[in-house]
Amino acid sequence: MHCNFNGTVLISVLPPLLVIEFILGLLGNGLALWIFCFYLRPWKSSTVLLFNLAMTDFLLILALPLRAIYYNSEMMWRFGSTLCNICLFMLAMNRSGSTFFLMTIAVDRYMRVVHPHHPINSLSVYKAMFGAFGLWLLPFSMTAHLFALQHNTTSCDSFMVDTMAPSTQSWHKFTFLFSFYVPLLVILYCTFHIISHLRGRQLTQQAKFKKALYFIVVVVVLFIICFLLSNITLVLNWINNSNPHDCDSEENMTAAFYITITLTYLNSVLDPVVYYFSSPAFKNICRKALHLPQMEAAESTERKTRETGQSLSQL
Repeated sequence: MHCNFNGTVLISVLPPLLVIEFILGLLGNGLALWIFCFYLRPWKSSTVLLFNLAMTDFLLILALPLRAIYYNSEMMWRFGSTLCNICLFMLAMNRSGSTFFLMTIAVDRYMRVVHPHHPINSLSVYKAMFGAFGLWLLPFSMTAHLFALQHNTTSCDSFMVDTMAPSTQSWHKFTFLFSFYVPLLVILYCTFHIISHLRGRQLTQQAKFKKALYFIVVVVVLFIICFLLSNITLVLNWINNSNPHDCDSEENMTAAFYITITLTYLNSVLDPVVYYFSSPAFKNICRKALHLPQMEAAESTERKTRETGQSLSQL
């Protein structure tokens, strides 16, 4: 039994959500790339990874206006099949690229904390760029099949069953799941070992390391929140479509999947916040670029104000 999906819920929910994600993501990642290119000097191997993460997020964000227009037009694609395939490829490749670079950044932090004397920690910027280029090839090769989509209708969705052969559709879903669960397992492994290492050296009680641990946990939680729901709903849809079902159930589950997949873009919106709070240098450059007082000066002024207040209270 084949059910027609009308997407009424998506038409009302997704356009405003996509527009908000586009504006915030464009501002945040645009500012991050501007700082990386014109302010942050000299670069390190870790800077190369952060720059490429910002690039994947920025390229993904650029495709969101077309998705917003698509849903606002009651899921009628008006820009031709070629641009549709490019848009879907940009979303899929850069979503996967974002998770892979987050995974690589977690590994980089793990090596610097747990194995500080390993030769990989002194990797040159040139070698790091070469490695980043190789990492780009992975999501590109996994999602290149989207260029060959054949659209029989005016829809523009890579997960619809009428856009590709069953074997290709299965590969597309597999890559979606693979791009989440493999980075997730690596990130969790690195996080647990970093925490265990710092606890073993009794560093977790120091304010500096305690703050860093809280931040690592927050990053992992945000990663899970942004990506887990879409992966769960995809698996449920996959199971539901392979068994007899009713159209109302398929309608609800499909709508849930497309809403949760839109939430994955929030990760690209939130990544600039990761750069800001994880690096004091990036934070100070960001404040300087925005003509805000530097953190040291602000903290010094706050401390003096507090001391002055205490002195006055004693008079």
